Amino acid sequence: MLRPLLSRATITALALVGSLGVPAHADNRTNLVNLTPVQPSTVSVTLIAYTNSTTQLEQSIYQQINHYRASLGLPALVIADSLTQQARQHSQDMAAGKMPFSHQGFDQRVKEIAKSVPYRGAAENIAYNMGYEDPTTQAVESWLKSPGHLKNIQGAYGLTGVGVSRNAKGEIYFTQIFIRK
Repeated sequence: MLRPLLSRATITALALVGSLGVPAHADNRTNLVNLTPVQPSTVSVTLIAYTNSTTQLEQSIYQQINHYRASLGLPALVIADSLTQQARQHSQDMAAGKMPFSHQGFDQRVKEIAKSVPYRGAAENIAYNMGYEDPTTQAVESWLKSPGHLKNIQGAYGLTGVGVSRNAKGEIYFTQIFIRK
């Protein structure tokens, strides 16, 4: 089961409540009026930082998709740099708000890929999420539950590229492009 990470506001509230000597629980609704502060040295707050780089997230998506394909007896997808470059750029554009969360521009991405990789078919999966301990598994599980995305994952494709981008709000955008040569 996936659990959302604490938001910045929740962390701030927990740190404030903890520094005031109130037990720090996510569901704590203690009224903060008339509380006596305690010495900071008596407060202990442990936070687990999510430090995965976007490259690690890309690799995780790639591995999970290939693991799923292997479970069906399908051949592994091979990473192609030109696909990864296009997937990364699309995720970066969505994360930056330059492009809506959509497949907009897919034809242009495929035309750019075709300059270096001849193809007979192409597909794309996108996702975004925030606040999950394991955002890649969340994205892959969502794709596997969606008939259109699942069709792409199970398709007769041989090449892939994965791009991930995270914005200042903590939203993580995922793009996976599939190519059939």
